[in-house]
Amino acid sequence: MNSRELVLRAVGNHAVPRIPWVPFCGVHSASLIGRTATECLQDTDLAVAAQSRAIELYRPDGIPVLFDLQIEAEILGCPLKWSDDNPPAVIGHPLEDGVCDIADLRLPEPSDGRIPILVEATRRLREKFPEIALYGLITGPFTLALHLLGTGIFIRMYDQPEETEQLLDFCADVGRRMSDFYIDAGIDIVAVVDPMTSQIGPEQFTQFCQAPAAAIFNHVREKGKASSFFVCGHAQQNIEVMCECGCDNISIDENIPLDYVRELCRKKGVSFGGNLQLTVVMLTGTTDDNRRNALECMEIGGSKGYILSPGCDIPFATPPENIQAIVEMVLDEYKRQVAREMVRTSAEAEMRFDMTEYGRGDQVVVDIITLDSEACAPCQYMVESVKKVTPEFEGLVVWREHKIKYRESIAFMLSLMVRNIPTICIDGQITFVSRIPRREELIGAIQKRINEKLKIRIGRQNRIIRVVGQPDEACLELRENVRQALNELGSAVKYEEIEDPEQFVRHGVATTPAVTVVRQTLKSEGQVPPVVVIKEWLKQLEE
Repeated sequence: MNSRELVLRAVGNHAVPRIPWVPFCGVHSASLIGRTATECLQDTDLAVAAQSRAIELYRPDGIPVLFDLQIEAEILGCPLKWSDDNPPAVIGHPLEDGVCDIADLRLPEPSDGRIPILVEATRRLREKFPEIALYGLITGPFTLALHLLGTGIFIRMYDQPEETEQLLDFCADVGRRMSDFYIDAGIDIVAVVDPMTSQIGPEQFTQFCQAPAAAIFNHVREKGKASSFFVCGHAQQNIEVMCECGCDNISIDENIPLDYVRELCRKKGVSFGGNLQLTVVMLTGTTDDNRRNALECMEIGGSKGYILSPGCDIPFATPPENIQAIVEMVLDEYKRQVAREMVRTSAEAEMRFDMTEYGRGDQVVVDIITLDSEACAPCQYMVESVKKVTPEFEGLVVWREHKIKYRESIAFMLSLMVRNIPTICIDGQITFVSRIPRREELIGAIQKRINEKLKIRIGRQNRIIRVVGQPDEACLELRENVRQALNELGSAVKYEEIEDPEQFVRHGVATTPAVTVVRQTLKSEGQVPPVVVIKEWLKQLEE
């Protein structure tokens, strides 16, 4: 049984002699030939060369031709922002911006946009690698609709459901047309990639997405090809309804427990794939981390109807040796046995920040923990939702994106106990998990925190810390320590200096330098307390 047969048998939910391995190499393949994502996604020769190199290094059983969920959007009028190390990002929405109406949209033609590139790349890879399963990735209906309409689609689902259904029907038509291009060029499996469905619940999915998705999967089946429904993000609530769309396979990422998907898919008679950890392990982990993660997935997935794969497009800068470590686990039983016996201490457990004082400053801090807003559609739209509302709180709110493809961002994520991507935290508190909040919700959550801080600030107005003593060397050092403590805490406690000896006794001070706090509580006398001690006094004032 060759690799192609192995994948197709697993996708068909049959037992296989070995778990098939499908690395979703997209822009990462460009790095293997020293090219940028932009170059490889716009040039047939480079696209084929990049995937050929990935096949040579990673010995996959299946691989996508391209991984770019903006091909259809670009053809339909969405402006793109290109990147050297990510697929392009949609930066404009023609239906939202008034560029066109739904009635103006037209189905793609073979010569449109980058369709000639994906078709020719498929043909060449099919000829070059006849024993490897080729995946044709198309943009799912809901994600394509969001590209066209923007986040306003979440409001229109309630206010204008019929128009929303009309848009999704059109997007399903686009999906069928794109499937035909791939199938005619020699693809084995059509993967409908719809990450934005992670942002809705099963009722909304059933109402708006089930019929359009089913239309694509039925079409693919009629063409005699297999299909996969590919969703990333925290979409656990939708797995059951996804299984009812007529797809052959469900592919998920690390946000969803693999054992949960296994049990549900087996009940529904659907095969499944995933969920190697993209960033914490594949991008920034060690080779041992990758062996361990691959082994865990394989033991959970089992040998029937399971495909080992990452949950999304492998990041551009992923070290090749990490992916090759996964290949060892797939192809070498002896190395799997060795890996089972190894006892490792995860480096992640030591990556923690002290967040006990986070959010004490005057401004409200909104942190968005993402995979990468330039590469992940749910992440992109969550970041956009924050960017759109923060100008209404000028000077009161700051926002930051933490891309977990960087180790410091992983440490930040773990320190806040964030487990799902993307997530919004407000002043260090997890607020919106894997769900893009409605504008009113986000504004309300930020305003609530501003009000809380205002109450605290009013309560601090009569709180004072004083340095008592004439400005000799010891007193000057103490003043500097107090100022540093105030700055490090971002404290609003009032600071005063008392230099008049006649005032010392009134403050209960006999020996200087000294520190008093509100109500003249004596905190030190005759010594220079360190910054850490002063910070504790300030915290007591702020409680």
